Amino acid sequence: MSSSQELITISKYKNKKVIIDEIEFDSRDESLYYLLLKSQKENGLIKDFILQPKYELLPEFEYFGRKRQAMTYTPDFNVIHLDDSITAVDVKSIGTATQQGELRRKLFEYRYPDIELIWVCRNLKHGDKEGWILYEDLKKIYRDNKKKKKWKWGPLIRFPKEVK
Repeated sequence: MSSSQELITISKYKNKKVIIDEIEFDSRDESLYYLLLKSQKENGLIKDFILQPKYELLPEFEYFGRKRQAMTYTPDFNVIHLDDSITAVDVKSIGTATQQGELRRKLFEYRYPDIELIWVCRNLKHGDKEGWILYEDLKKIYRDNKKKKKWKWGPLIRFPKEVK
């Protein structure tokens, strides 16, 4: 298999693991984002990118004699821009953000204020020309569309039949 070919396997969470350039990605979207970054680097649009960087959110500590492990956050990519600024990117599917993920995101933003953290989704209808859109923007679009649908026909009120 050449390095540009991909191998797809299915994980226990039913997302498809994909191998490209001998790198295993957790999802097809993550592999597509990798290909986008690779292309941007080759075209001089970004300086570089790093796969799966690990950030410490809380160091390990002891609590009443019990050891607590360090808490970390590992986004999918770090993008190093031409001006040396860094953006951490996590590729999500709509609805996959967990309460734990949201907490880690807030801790990351507090601990690393100089590194922008974005969550991106792939959605061909609402995304850019490659289909990428910020997770929050797509979530808002879905929420707004749901509200419109709800009120499109008005409330469903059934009146009792008239008694003659």
